Amino acid sequence: MLLDTTRLDVFAMEPVTCRWVQCELTVAMDLYSRCITGLRLTPVSTKAVDVAAVLFETVRTRPELLPGRNLPRLGVPSTVVVPADKLVDAEDRPLLPSVAAETVVYDHGKIYLSNHVRSVCARFEISLQPARPLTPTDKAPIERWFKTLNQGLLAALPGYKGPDVHSRGQSVEDFAFFFIDELEMIIREWIDLIYHCRRHRGLVIPEVPGLKLSPLDMFDHGVARAGNLRIPARPNFALHFLEQAWCTIQHYGVELEGMRYNGSGLDGLRETKSPYAGVHEGKWPVSVDPDNIRQVYFQRPDHSWHALPWEHAPALDGPVSREAMRYARKLALTTHRFPDPKRALVELLERWGVGLTGNRAERRMAVRLSEDRLCLVGPDEVEGPEDPLRLPTLRAISAPEAAPAAAEAADDLGGDDDEDGDLEAAFPGETDEFIDEDDYYADTWESR
Repeated sequence: MLLDTTRLDVFAMEPVTCRWVQCELTVAMDLYSRCITGLRLTPVSTKAVDVAAVLFETVRTRPELLPGRNLPRLGVPSTVVVPADKLVDAEDRPLLPSVAAETVVYDHGKIYLSNHVRSVCARFEISLQPARPLTPTDKAPIERWFKTLNQGLLAALPGYKGPDVHSRGQSVEDFAFFFIDELEMIIREWIDLIYHCRRHRGLVIPEVPGLKLSPLDMFDHGVARAGNLRIPARPNFALHFLEQAWCTIQHYGVELEGMRYNGSGLDGLRETKSPYAGVHEGKWPVSVDPDNIRQVYFQRPDHSWHALPWEHAPALDGPVSREAMRYARKLALTTHRFPDPKRALVELLERWGVGLTGNRAERRMAVRLSEDRLCLVGPDEVEGPEDPLRLPTLRAISAPEAAPAAAEAADDLGGDDDEDGDLEAAFPGETDEFIDEDDYYADTWESR
Protein backbone atom coordinates (compact mmCIF):
# COMPACT_ATOMS: atom_id res chain seq x y z
CA MET A 1 0.00 0.00 0.00
CA LEU A 2 1.37 3.40 -1.01
CA LEU A 3 0.40 6.40 1.13
CA ASP A 4 0.99 10.02 0.20
CA THR A 5 -0.43 13.50 0.71
CA THR A 6 -0.45 16.38 -1.75
CA ARG A 7 -1.88 19.88 -1.87
CA LEU A 8 -4.47 20.18 -4.63
CA ASP A 9 -4.09 22.76 -7.38
CA VAL A 10 -7.69 23.86 -6.97
CA PHE A 11 -9.43 26.03 -4.39
CA ALA A 12 -12.53 24.93 -2.47
CA MET A 13 -15.05 26.86 -0.39
CA GLU A 14 -15.25 26.46 3.37
CA PRO A 15 -18.67 26.62 5.07
CA VAL A 16 -17.75 28.93 7.97
CA THR A 17 -17.04 32.21 6.20
CA CYS A 18 -17.82 31.00 2.63
CA ARG A 19 -14.34 31.95 1.50
CA TRP A 20 -11.82 29.99 -0.53
CA VAL A 21 -9.46 27.58 1.19
CA GLN A 22 -6.65 25.28 0.10
CA CYS A 23 -7.08 21.52 0.49
CA GLU A 24 -4.78 18.55 0.95
CA LEU A 25 -5.58 15.09 -0.42
CA THR A 26 -4.35 11.94 1.33
CA VAL A 27 -4.59 8.77 -0.77
CA ALA A 28 -3.90 5.05 -0.30
CA MET A 29 -3.08 3.04 -3.44
CA ASP A 30 -2.82 -0.72 -3.83
CA LEU A 31 0.55 -1.25 -5.52
CA TYR A 32 -0.50 -4.48 -7.28
CA SER A 33 -3.69 -3.25 -8.92
CA ARG A 34 -3.17 0.55 -8.78
CA CYS A 35 -6.64 0.81 -7.20
CA ILE A 36 -7.33 3.74 -4.91
CA THR A 37 -8.57 2.10 -1.71
CA GLY A 38 -8.94 5.12 0.55
CA LEU A 39 -8.80 8.90 0.43
CA ARG A 40 -9.55 11.93 2.54
CA LEU A 41 -9.72 15.61 1.61
CA THR A 42 -8.87 17.98 4.46
CA PRO A 43 -8.87 21.78 4.64
CA VAL A 44 -5.50 23.56 4.91
CA SER A 45 -3.44 20.73 6.43
CA THR A 46 -3.50 17.00 7.18
CA LYS A 47 -3.23 15.43 10.62
CA ALA A 48 -2.26 11.97 11.82
CA VAL A 49 -5.91 11.08 12.48
CA ASP A 50 -6.61 11.69 8.78
CA VAL A 51 -3.96 9.14 7.79
CA ALA A 52 -5.50 6.65 10.24
CA ALA A 53 -8.92 7.30 8.68
CA VAL A 54 -7.54 6.51 5.21
CA LEU A 55 -6.12 3.23 6.55
CA PHE A 56 -9.51 2.49 8.09
CA GLU A 57 -11.25 3.01 4.76
CA THR A 58 -8.86 0.58 3.04
CA VAL A 59 -10.17 -2.28 5.20
CA ARG A 60 -13.77 -1.16 5.68
CA THR A 61 -15.96 1.25 3.73
CA ARG A 62 -17.21 4.04 5.96
CA PRO A 63 -21.04 3.99 6.03
CA GLU A 64 -21.32 7.69 6.92
CA LEU A 65 -19.52 8.66 3.71
CA LEU A 66 -21.90 6.62 1.56
CA PRO A 67 -25.06 5.99 3.65
CA GLY A 68 -27.39 3.12 3.05
CA ARG A 69 -24.74 0.55 2.11
CA ASN A 70 -23.55 -2.03 4.67
CA LEU A 71 -21.42 -4.90 3.42
CA PRO A 72 -21.38 -8.24 5.27
CA ARG A 73 -18.22 -8.29 7.36
CA LEU A 74 -18.95 -10.66 10.23
CA GLY A 75 -20.62 -14.09 10.28
CA VAL A 76 -20.31 -14.59 6.50
CA PRO A 77 -17.74 -17.05 5.08
CA SER A 78 -14.56 -15.31 3.87
CA THR A 79 -14.86 -17.10 0.52
CA VAL A 80 -17.90 -14.99 -0.36
CA VAL A 81 -16.28 -12.05 -2.15
CA VAL A 82 -18.26 -9.49 -4.12
CA PRO A 83 -16.49 -8.28 -7.31
CA ALA A 84 -14.99 -4.84 -6.86
CA ASP A 85 -16.98 -3.30 -9.72
CA LYS A 86 -20.26 -4.46 -8.08
CA LEU A 87 -19.71 -2.65 -4.78
CA VAL A 88 -22.24 0.18 -4.86
CA ASP A 89 -24.21 2.17 -2.34
CA ALA A 90 -27.97 2.72 -2.17
CA GLU A 91 -27.79 5.21 -5.05
CA ASP A 92 -25.75 2.90 -7.32
CA ARG A 93 -22.58 4.90 -6.74
CA PRO A 94 -19.50 2.62 -6.75
CA LEU A 95 -17.46 2.20 -3.59
CA LEU A 96 -13.70 1.94 -3.32
CA PRO A 97 -12.45 -1.66 -3.14
CA SER A 98 -11.39 -2.77 0.34
CA VAL A 99 -8.07 -4.52 0.94
CA ALA A 100 -5.93 -5.29 3.97
CA ALA A 101 -2.45 -3.84 3.63
CA GLU A 102 0.57 -6.00 4.46
CA THR A 103 3.11 -3.18 4.04
CA VAL A 104 2.68 0.58 3.92
CA VAL A 105 5.21 2.67 1.98
CA TYR A 106 5.28 6.30 3.10
CA ASP A 107 7.56 9.32 3.03
CA HIS A 108 9.14 11.13 5.95
CA GLY A 109 6.28 13.54 6.57
CA LYS A 110 5.53 14.40 10.18
CA ILE A 111 2.05 12.88 10.11
CA TYR A 112 3.38 9.51 8.89
CA LEU A 113 6.07 9.38 11.59
CA SER A 114 3.59 10.04 14.42
CA ASN A 115 2.99 7.54 17.21
CA HIS A 116 -0.69 7.46 16.23
CA VAL A 117 -0.04 5.99 12.76
CA ARG A 118 2.67 3.67 14.07
CA SER A 119 0.42 2.29 16.81
CA VAL A 120 -2.44 1.64 14.37
CA CYS A 121 -0.14 -0.28 12.01
CA ALA A 122 1.38 -2.25 14.88
CA ARG A 123 -2.08 -3.21 16.13
CA PHE A 124 -2.98 -4.78 12.77
CA GLU A 125 0.48 -6.20 12.06
CA ILE A 126 1.10 -3.87 9.10
CA SER A 127 4.77 -3.37 8.25
CA LEU A 128 6.03 0.17 7.74
CA GLN A 129 8.52 0.85 4.95
CA PRO A 130 9.77 4.46 4.73
CA ALA A 131 10.78 5.74 1.32
CA ARG A 132 14.29 7.04 0.79
CA PRO A 133 14.63 10.79 1.35
CA LEU A 134 14.34 12.90 -1.80
CA THR A 135 13.58 9.80 -3.88
CA PRO A 136 10.07 10.15 -5.34
CA THR A 137 10.61 7.06 -7.52
CA ASP A 138 10.05 4.89 -4.43
CA LYS A 139 6.39 5.95 -4.69
CA ALA A 140 6.31 6.53 -8.43
CA PRO A 141 2.80 5.06 -9.08
CA ILE A 142 1.06 7.33 -6.60
CA GLU A 143 3.09 10.38 -7.66
CA ARG A 144 2.04 9.68 -11.26
CA TRP A 145 -1.57 9.27 -10.13
CA PHE A 146 -1.57 12.76 -8.62
CA LYS A 147 -0.49 14.10 -12.03
CA THR A 148 -3.29 12.11 -13.73
CA LEU A 149 -5.83 13.52 -11.28
CA ASN A 150 -4.56 17.03 -11.85
CA GLN A 151 -4.65 16.85 -15.64
CA GLY A 152 -7.69 14.61 -16.01
CA LEU A 153 -10.07 16.27 -13.53
CA LEU A 154 -8.86 19.25 -11.52
CA ALA A 155 -7.79 21.30 -14.54
CA ALA A 156 -11.41 21.43 -15.71
CA LEU A 157 -12.87 22.48 -12.34
CA PRO A 158 -13.60 26.09 -11.37
CA GLY A 159 -11.05 27.51 -8.96
CA TYR A 160 -8.13 25.69 -10.60
CA LYS A 161 -4.96 27.62 -9.77
CA GLY A 162 -2.35 25.50 -11.53
CA PRO A 163 0.88 24.04 -10.15
CA ASP A 164 2.76 27.37 -10.32
CA VAL A 165 2.22 31.10 -10.75
CA HIS A 166 2.72 30.88 -14.52
CA SER A 167 -0.28 28.53 -14.84
CA ARG A 168 -2.52 30.54 -12.54
CA GLY A 169 -5.28 32.69 -13.91
CA GLN A 170 -6.55 36.00 -12.59
CA SER A 171 -8.64 35.94 -9.38
CA VAL A 172 -9.19 32.19 -9.48
CA GLU A 173 -10.23 32.32 -5.81
CA ASP A 174 -13.48 33.98 -6.87
CA PHE A 175 -14.45 30.88 -8.87
CA ALA A 176 -14.15 28.42 -5.95
CA PHE A 177 -17.78 27.51 -5.38
CA PHE A 178 -17.48 23.79 -4.55
CA PHE A 179 -17.55 23.04 -0.86
CA ILE A 180 -14.87 20.69 0.46
CA ASP A 181 -17.20 17.72 0.82
CA GLU A 182 -18.54 18.31 -2.72
CA LEU A 183 -15.01 18.41 -4.11
CA GLU A 184 -14.20 15.14 -2.36
CA MET A 185 -17.30 13.51 -3.82
CA ILE A 186 -16.32 14.70 -7.31
CA ILE A 187 -12.89 13.10 -6.89
CA ARG A 188 -14.45 9.85 -5.65
CA GLU A 189 -16.83 9.70 -8.62
CA TRP A 190 -13.97 10.34 -11.04
CA ILE A 191 -11.96 7.52 -9.46
CA ASP A 192 -14.84 5.05 -9.51
CA LEU A 193 -16.34 5.83 -12.90
CA ILE A 194 -13.28 6.79 -14.93
CA TYR A 195 -9.92 5.93 -13.40
CA HIS A 196 -10.77 2.45 -12.09
CA CYS A 197 -12.45 1.47 -15.36
CA ARG A 198 -9.92 2.70 -17.92
CA ARG A 199 -6.90 0.86 -19.23
CA HIS A 200 -3.70 1.39 -17.22
CA ARG A 201 -0.57 0.92 -19.30
CA GLY A 202 1.48 0.03 -16.22
CA LEU A 203 -0.63 -3.06 -15.47
CA VAL A 204 0.54 -6.26 -17.16
CA ILE A 205 0.21 -10.01 -16.65
CA PRO A 206 3.43 -11.77 -17.76
CA GLU A 207 1.54 -14.88 -18.88
CA VAL A 208 -0.69 -12.84 -21.22
CA PRO A 209 1.40 -10.15 -22.93
CA GLY A 210 -0.48 -7.31 -24.58
CA LEU A 211 -3.62 -7.75 -22.46
CA LYS A 212 -5.30 -4.42 -21.69
CA LEU A 213 -6.21 -4.17 -18.01
CA SER A 214 -7.94 -1.59 -15.87
CA PRO A 215 -7.23 -1.28 -12.11
CA LEU A 216 -10.47 -3.15 -11.33
CA ASP A 217 -9.51 -5.95 -13.74
CA MET A 218 -6.13 -6.25 -12.04
CA PHE A 219 -7.79 -6.24 -8.63
CA ASP A 220 -10.06 -9.13 -9.64
CA HIS A 221 -7.05 -10.99 -11.08
CA GLY A 222 -5.18 -10.60 -7.80
CA VAL A 223 -8.15 -11.88 -5.77
CA ALA A 224 -8.58 -14.88 -8.10
CA ARG A 225 -4.88 -15.69 -8.01
CA ALA A 226 -3.87 -15.12 -4.39
CA GLY A 227 -7.15 -14.83 -2.48
CA ASN A 228 -8.60 -11.84 -0.68
CA LEU A 229 -6.70 -10.75 2.41
CA ARG A 230 -9.11 -9.44 5.03
CA ILE A 231 -8.91 -8.04 8.53
CA PRO A 232 -11.94 -9.26 10.53
CA ALA A 233 -14.17 -6.27 11.24
CA ARG A 234 -16.26 -5.55 14.32
CA PRO A 235 -19.10 -3.15 15.09
CA ASN A 236 -16.61 -0.99 17.05
CA PHE A 237 -13.85 -1.37 14.47
CA ALA A 238 -13.25 2.37 14.00
CA LEU A 239 -12.26 2.80 17.65
CA HIS A 240 -9.07 0.81 17.02
CA PHE A 241 -7.89 3.54 14.63
CA LEU A 242 -8.07 6.35 17.21
CA GLU A 243 -5.16 7.81 19.12
CA GLN A 244 -4.35 6.10 22.41
CA ALA A 245 -3.69 7.91 25.68
CA TRP A 246 -2.60 6.21 28.91
CA CYS A 247 -3.95 7.25 32.30
CA THR A 248 -5.01 5.92 35.68
CA ILE A 249 -8.63 5.33 36.71
CA GLN A 250 -9.53 7.36 39.81
CA HIS A 251 -12.74 7.45 41.82
CA TYR A 252 -13.92 10.42 39.70
CA GLY A 253 -13.00 8.79 36.38
CA VAL A 254 -10.03 9.48 34.11
CA GLU A 255 -8.24 12.78 33.49
CA LEU A 256 -6.62 13.80 30.20
CA GLU A 257 -4.98 17.22 29.79
CA GLY A 258 -6.93 18.61 32.74
CA MET A 259 -10.32 17.33 31.49
CA ARG A 260 -12.19 14.70 33.48
CA TYR A 261 -14.19 11.92 31.85
CA ASN A 262 -16.51 9.53 33.64
CA GLY A 263 -19.06 6.86 32.82
CA SER A 264 -20.53 3.52 33.82
CA GLY A 265 -17.87 1.74 31.77
CA LEU A 266 -15.37 2.40 34.57
CA ASP A 267 -17.43 0.72 37.31
CA GLY A 268 -15.50 -2.05 39.01
CA LEU A 269 -12.14 -0.78 37.73
CA ARG A 270 -11.78 2.47 39.67
CA GLU A 271 -8.47 2.92 41.51
CA THR A 272 -7.16 -0.38 40.11
CA LYS A 273 -3.93 -1.01 38.23
CA SER A 274 -4.01 -2.33 34.71
CA PRO A 275 -2.32 -5.61 33.72
CA TYR A 276 -0.24 -3.77 31.09
CA ALA A 277 3.52 -3.71 31.59
CA GLY A 278 6.33 -1.72 30.06
CA VAL A 279 6.48 2.06 29.81
CA HIS A 280 2.80 2.49 30.77
CA GLU A 281 2.81 -0.05 33.59
CA GLY A 282 -0.29 0.21 35.77
CA LYS A 283 -2.11 2.61 33.40
CA TRP A 284 -5.13 1.97 31.21
CA PRO A 285 -5.39 2.82 27.50
CA VAL A 286 -8.09 5.28 26.43
CA SER A 287 -8.93 6.01 22.77
CA VAL A 288 -9.23 9.69 21.89
CA ASP A 289 -10.60 11.34 18.76
CA PRO A 290 -8.61 14.62 18.42
CA ASP A 291 -11.47 16.14 16.39
CA ASN A 292 -14.08 15.52 19.11
CA ILE A 293 -12.88 15.49 22.72
CA ARG A 294 -16.37 15.71 24.23
CA GLN A 295 -16.00 12.01 24.95
CA VAL A 296 -13.30 9.36 24.98
CA TYR A 297 -13.62 5.59 24.57
CA PHE A 298 -12.56 2.89 27.00
CA GLN A 299 -12.29 -0.85 26.36
CA ARG A 300 -12.89 -3.05 29.39
CA PRO A 301 -11.05 -6.36 29.91
CA ASP A 302 -14.11 -8.19 28.49
CA HIS A 303 -13.43 -6.35 25.16
CA SER A 304 -16.58 -4.21 25.36
CA TRP A 305 -16.28 -0.52 24.46
CA HIS A 306 -17.83 2.31 26.46
CA ALA A 307 -18.02 6.06 25.85
CA LEU A 308 -16.85 8.32 28.68
CA PRO A 309 -18.34 11.84 28.33
CA TRP A 310 -16.51 14.98 29.43
CA GLU A 311 -18.00 16.55 32.54
CA HIS A 312 -18.62 19.86 30.72
CA ALA A 313 -19.87 18.30 27.45
CA PRO A 314 -23.57 19.27 28.07
CA ALA A 315 -22.60 22.95 27.75
CA LEU A 316 -21.46 22.42 24.15
CA ASP A 317 -23.80 22.15 21.17
CA GLY A 318 -21.35 20.42 18.84
CA PRO A 319 -17.97 18.73 18.67
CA VAL A 320 -14.83 20.47 19.84
CA SER A 321 -11.30 19.54 18.84
CA ARG A 322 -8.32 19.19 21.11
CA GLU A 323 -6.58 21.97 19.21
CA ALA A 324 -9.52 24.32 19.81
CA MET A 325 -9.50 23.49 23.53
CA ARG A 326 -5.81 24.31 23.84
CA TYR A 327 -6.35 27.55 21.94
CA ALA A 328 -9.28 28.50 24.21
CA ARG A 329 -7.08 28.04 27.28
CA LYS A 330 -4.44 30.37 25.87
CA LEU A 331 -7.18 32.83 24.96
CA ALA A 332 -8.58 32.73 28.50
CA LEU A 333 -5.18 33.59 29.98
CA THR A 334 -4.82 36.67 27.80
CA THR A 335 -8.40 38.05 27.74
CA HIS A 336 -9.96 37.18 31.12
CA ARG A 337 -8.93 38.64 34.45
CA PHE A 338 -9.87 35.37 36.09
CA PRO A 339 -9.15 32.69 33.46
CA ASP A 340 -12.07 30.33 32.82
CA PRO A 341 -11.26 27.87 29.98
CA LYS A 342 -14.84 26.57 29.83
CA ARG A 343 -16.28 30.05 29.36
CA ALA A 344 -13.59 30.95 26.81
CA LEU A 345 -14.32 27.77 24.84
CA VAL A 346 -18.08 28.45 24.71
CA GLU A 347 -17.48 32.04 23.57
CA LEU A 348 -15.01 30.86 20.95
CA LEU A 349 -17.42 28.29 19.50
CA GLU A 350 -20.28 30.82 19.47
CA ARG A 351 -18.10 33.27 17.55
CA TRP A 352 -17.09 30.61 15.06
CA GLY A 353 -20.73 29.57 14.69
CA VAL A 354 -21.64 32.96 13.22
CA GLY A 355 -18.62 32.98 10.90
CA LEU A 356 -16.35 35.30 12.93
CA THR A 357 -12.72 34.23 13.08
CA GLY A 358 -10.01 36.46 14.54
CA ASN A 359 -7.01 35.16 12.58
CA ARG A 360 -5.86 32.44 10.19
CA ALA A 361 -5.32 29.93 13.00
CA GLU A 362 -8.92 30.37 14.22
CA ARG A 363 -10.24 30.07 10.69
CA ARG A 364 -8.32 26.83 10.11
CA MET A 365 -9.65 25.29 13.35
CA ALA A 366 -13.20 26.49 12.67
CA VAL A 367 -13.18 25.04 9.15
CA ARG A 368 -12.04 21.65 10.41
CA LEU A 369 -14.69 21.61 13.13
CA SER A 370 -17.39 22.39 10.56
CA GLU A 371 -16.55 19.25 8.51
CA ASP A 372 -18.69 16.55 10.14
CA ARG A 373 -17.38 13.97 7.63
CA LEU A 374 -13.93 14.14 9.30
CA CYS A 375 -15.28 12.47 12.46
CA LEU A 376 -13.93 8.94 12.40
CA VAL A 377 -16.37 7.57 15.00
CA GLY A 378 -20.14 7.80 14.49
CA PRO A 379 -22.75 8.10 17.24
CA ASP A 380 -23.74 4.41 17.02
CA GLU A 381 -20.22 2.96 17.12
CA VAL A 382 -20.00 2.44 20.89
CA GLU A 383 -21.61 1.15 24.08
CA GLY A 384 -21.93 -2.43 25.19
CA PRO A 385 -20.29 -5.68 24.12
CA GLU A 386 -19.63 -6.41 20.48
CA ASP A 387 -22.70 -8.11 19.06
CA PRO A 388 -22.44 -9.34 15.44
CA LEU A 389 -26.21 -9.04 15.00
CA ARG A 390 -25.88 -5.26 15.40
CA LEU A 391 -24.75 -5.17 11.78
CA PRO A 392 -27.78 -4.44 9.54
CA THR A 393 -26.76 -7.03 6.93
CA LEU A 394 -26.56 -9.83 9.47
CA ARG A 395 -29.92 -8.86 10.94
CA ALA A 396 -31.40 -9.10 7.45
CA ILE A 397 -29.78 -12.50 6.87
CA SER A 398 -30.86 -13.91 10.24
CA ALA A 399 -34.48 -12.77 9.86
CA PRO A 400 -36.46 -15.35 7.81
CA GLU A 401 -39.08 -12.84 6.73
CA ALA A 402 -36.37 -10.54 5.37
CA ALA A 403 -34.69 -13.23 3.23
CA PRO A 404 -36.66 -12.49 0.00
CA ALA A 405 -35.95 -8.77 0.35
CA ALA A 406 -32.26 -9.43 0.97
CA ALA A 407 -32.05 -11.69 -2.07
CA GLU A 408 -33.79 -9.09 -4.23
CA ALA A 409 -31.36 -6.42 -2.98
CA ALA A 410 -28.39 -8.68 -3.76
CA ASP A 411 -29.57 -9.06 -7.37
CA ASP A 412 -29.76 -5.28 -7.68
CA LEU A 413 -26.17 -4.54 -6.71
CA GLY A 414 -24.93 -3.77 -10.23
CA GLY A 415 -25.30 -0.22 -11.49
CA ASP A 416 -25.48 1.00 -15.08
CA ASP A 417 -22.89 3.75 -14.73
CA ASP A 418 -20.08 1.88 -16.51
CA GLU A 419 -21.13 1.71 -20.14
CA ASP A 420 -19.08 0.06 -22.86
CA GLY A 421 -18.11 3.39 -24.32
CA ASP A 422 -16.72 4.57 -20.99
CA LEU A 423 -14.69 1.40 -20.44
CA GLU A 424 -13.10 1.51 -23.88
CA ALA A 425 -12.28 5.23 -23.82
CA ALA A 426 -8.62 6.26 -23.71
CA PHE A 427 -6.81 8.63 -21.38
CA PRO A 428 -5.81 12.04 -22.73
CA GLY A 429 -2.40 11.61 -24.33
CA GLU A 430 -2.87 7.94 -25.23
CA THR A 431 -4.44 8.77 -28.57
CA ASP A 432 -3.89 11.37 -31.25
CA GLU A 433 -7.58 12.06 -31.52
CA PHE A 434 -8.63 15.41 -30.02
CA ILE A 435 -11.12 15.14 -27.15
CA ASP A 436 -13.32 18.11 -26.44
CA GLU A 437 -13.32 19.00 -22.73
CA ASP A 438 -17.06 19.68 -22.68
CA ASP A 439 -17.79 16.17 -23.97
CA TYR A 440 -15.15 14.59 -21.76
CA TYR A 441 -16.68 15.90 -18.52
CA ALA A 442 -20.33 15.92 -19.61
CA ASP A 443 -21.28 13.06 -17.29
CA THR A 444 -19.48 14.69 -14.37
CA TRP A 445 -21.42 17.92 -14.67
CA GLU A 446 -24.73 16.11 -15.13
CA SER A 447 -24.10 14.22 -11.87
CA ARG A 448 -23.85 17.51 -10.01
